[in-house]
Amino acid sequence: QVQLVESGGGLVQAGGSLRLSCAASGRSSSSYRMGWFRQAPGKEREFVAGIGWSGGSTRYGDSVKGRFTISRDNAKNTVFLQMNSLKPEDTAVYYCAADTFSGRFTPIATMGSRYDYWGQGTQVTVSS
Repeated sequence: QVQLVESGGGLVQAGGSLRLSCAASGRSSSSYRMGWFRQAPGKEREFVAGIGWSGGSTRYGDSVKGRFTISRDNAKNTVFLQMNSLKPEDTAVYYCAADTFSGRFTPIATMGSRYDYWGQGTQVTVSS
């Protein structure tokens, strides 16, 4: 089993930055892909970023390209999401997720159904 716990959310002004962390336990995060999703009230879950087994490949949602950076520290079983130039429309609950089944050479998934483990979420609120 994989347990994921997000942290780092909070309230920030537009243009500011936050760094989210996702600590994994039960299985080393080096052996599977990780992703970040977000969901605002009344809206669909949205893919934010994904990262491969070793961190050598990444993928970003169109709305966050150039502003967010996903990274991982496998020695610490932790995945990060550095969020810069935050906008009010970034306000959402952010979830980290693990895809433990996809192979190394498959594209990083953008569909939530691909991910089989999820954290509890952390709230990010960006004020105007």
